[in-house]
Amino acid sequence: MYQEADRTRCFRRRLLLLGGAQLALFGGLAWRLWQLQVRDHANYQLLAEENRINQRLTVPPRGVLVDRRGRPLAVNVPTYRVRIVKEQAKDPRRVLEALSEIIALDRRRIEEVLELLRHYRPFVPVTVREDLSWEEVARIAVRSPELPGILLDSGLLRRYPHGAVTAHVVGYVGPVSEAELARDDDPLLRLPDFRIGKSGVERTYDRELRGRAGLSRIEVNAVGREIREVDRREGEEGADLQLSIDLDLQRYCMDRLAEQEAAAAVVLEVSTGAVLAMASVPTYDPGAFAGGLSVALWRQLAGDPRHPLVNKCIRGQYPPGSTFKMITALAALEAGVATPATEVFCPGHMSLGNARFHCWRSSGHGRLGLVQALAQSCDVYFYELARRVGIDAIAATARKFGFGERLGIDLPGEMPGLMPDTKWKRERLKQPWQKGETLVCGIGQGFVSATPLQLAVMTARLCNGGRAVHPWIVRGRLAHVKEGRGIAPPSLGLRREHLEWVLKGMFEVVNGPRGTAKASALPLPGVFMAGKTGTSQVRRISRAERAIGAHKRKDRPREERDHALFVCFAPHDRPRFAVAVVVEHGESGAKAAAPIARDIMLEALRLDAAPETPARGQLAWAKEP
Repeated sequence: MYQEADRTRCFRRRLLLLGGAQLALFGGLAWRLWQLQVRDHANYQLLAEENRINQRLTVPPRGVLVDRRGRPLAVNVPTYRVRIVKEQAKDPRRVLEALSEIIALDRRRIEEVLELLRHYRPFVPVTVREDLSWEEVARIAVRSPELPGILLDSGLLRRYPHGAVTAHVVGYVGPVSEAELARDDDPLLRLPDFRIGKSGVERTYDRELRGRAGLSRIEVNAVGREIREVDRREGEEGADLQLSIDLDLQRYCMDRLAEQEAAAAVVLEVSTGAVLAMASVPTYDPGAFAGGLSVALWRQLAGDPRHPLVNKCIRGQYPPGSTFKMITALAALEAGVATPATEVFCPGHMSLGNARFHCWRSSGHGRLGLVQALAQSCDVYFYELARRVGIDAIAATARKFGFGERLGIDLPGEMPGLMPDTKWKRERLKQPWQKGETLVCGIGQGFVSATPLQLAVMTARLCNGGRAVHPWIVRGRLAHVKEGRGIAPPSLGLRREHLEWVLKGMFEVVNGPRGTAKASALPLPGVFMAGKTGTSQVRRISRAERAIGAHKRKDRPREERDHALFVCFAPHDRPRFAVAVVVEHGESGAKAAAPIARDIMLEALRLDAAPETPARGQLAWAKEP
């Protein structure tokens, strides 16, 4: 009996324990259900929605670039592209090799696509090639049963209608690099097919051109596969930009330079600084960069000694040679160490200590004043002016005309050139300045270097009355562009009569009976061009070479031949255009560069490429009392 009672008590204890455990378990479940369904309901609902709905950025159309007359320079065109889906292809390598038999697809690209497929989910499409022709699309479509996993779709591709003609100004777009991702937080750059501006206007104004991303909400299943698009918010298109470039003039400049191995030409509107043409040869096709350049083509372009990828107008730095003599003349006139009537006798050389500095004309020019010294480009005359005024005064005047500094044009990569002085040599080379260096700098040699753009700006500032115009490409984007419409640019602080004497010398260069460029006068009745020739040495000529005339031999290696330069403006009495031409190793400014500049000036006048000029050919400074 007692044993039965003990069993009953033991059973009850166990029953209570089991019931308590069950109560605790169901209580915990109820608490957890309350926590999930009531307390944390909003959070879990949001997480579930985020897992069900993917938000994806959509690429807006890139802004269009047009020339000064509204003609397109960079546009977006519909294009077909082919993609591959790994899970549908089963054997991607075999499918890609089969595809390469239908369309152009090299081995390197196949390996790149296979590498991308290894990094993406099996159902994510990877682009194989863009810019397919309709014939290629048709061939792929016909053989689609043999190409599992291959998809055809459409998109927008950046296209440059005029190709190499405007390449150095317009630039190009290309895939985003790791460095660009690191310094730019725009989420658009994370999109696999997004293209960013790499050079030219495309790079300078990339932010404005790329626009703002749109948003697409896609419903996906548990593994991330797309089911349907729930909604879409379109992005903001990139801004359209109008350039100062005149397409007809730009094309003419490129055609005129085409026969040269390497050359550059710049055309400016003298009253506003608008760049009407900027030609650099050799050039390249910017469209080749849009989808990623092949290794072979990149090596070909990068290894070309003529540097086709470099815009020589803003990056080429050349000794200005005799085109610099106007600066030396102005420095001497402004300092009062010479007057327009100052004469110097040229016997063909000038001695300074034990050194002899030669004139380009070995027999000499005789006795000359300022105007004829410019017209005949007498080196000895400007040696003497440089000796009198000194390098620091020459450098100060040169900087007023844009030498030795970046001019701030809205293109990437502009170089400053070099305008040395005593302080520069002491700080940079740890050496004192030598008097002989002043002489060679006075004729644009020695340490002095300038870009073709700087030479064009110098010419514009000379002929517009000494006004500090700045060059620009994109209309309405820079403060000085707005100033150019009705407000005169700031004065350089030079005396008007000094400028007029220098301009008289430039007039005689082209139109005088003994001018170095008289063969390049304009063939237009009543219209005159003024200019200055320049021939700059690329290496020092030894006394022995000069004695035997080795420096004039026609069979010299190209890289040892002199550069040819010419700067000019027209019309002489109402300046509207300034032109600078540099022909690398062209040997003679009068023979190689001047005829090109004359033809470009004729074309600029014919096209009337400056319709916005205030008061039609009248400059703001000409109206001042």
